Amino acid sequence: MFAVIRVRGRTGVRRDIADTLKMLNLTRVNHCVLIPDTPAYRGMLKKVKDYVTWGEIDESTAARLIRVRGRLYGDKPITDEYIKENLGYENIEEFAKALVAGKALYKDIPDVKPVFRLHPPLKGWEKTKRHFTEGGALGYRGEKINELILRMLGPGGE
Repeated sequence: MFAVIRVRGRTGVRRDIADTLKMLNLTRVNHCVLIPDTPAYRGMLKKVKDYVTWGEIDESTAARLIRVRGRLYGDKPITDEYIKENLGYENIEEFAKALVAGKALYKDIPDVKPVFRLHPPLKGWEKTKRHFTEGGALGYRGEKINELILRMLGPGGE
């Protein structure tokens, strides 16, 4: 399971890249989505690598992200009771384990908004025009995506 975060804005983006970002539901900066690791999604990530950062999310970060920033339509938070009633998992942590293991998808939650709206990261972005391997913020960052997400959850998520 990948967490993908949009880093750069929409000015000067080619139409095919803008369409791919829209298909990923990444319409604004600091928006995050959870996607499965499939060849189709890997191709989409390769296409938009100059506008997003991504990596493998772990169970505890996924659970915290869903608990703090997950929303249902009507801007209602996702609760343990809602997960238990609608999906059969005991709580958000158990659902996050299934999510990371690939046994469930985030969009399996009924009436869920597909995007997590995050704060800008504490202490700011690295260079937003360079790749992560060059000391920037873009592209694949592996397990380090978890540190970035925790920096972006804001004061309520610490």
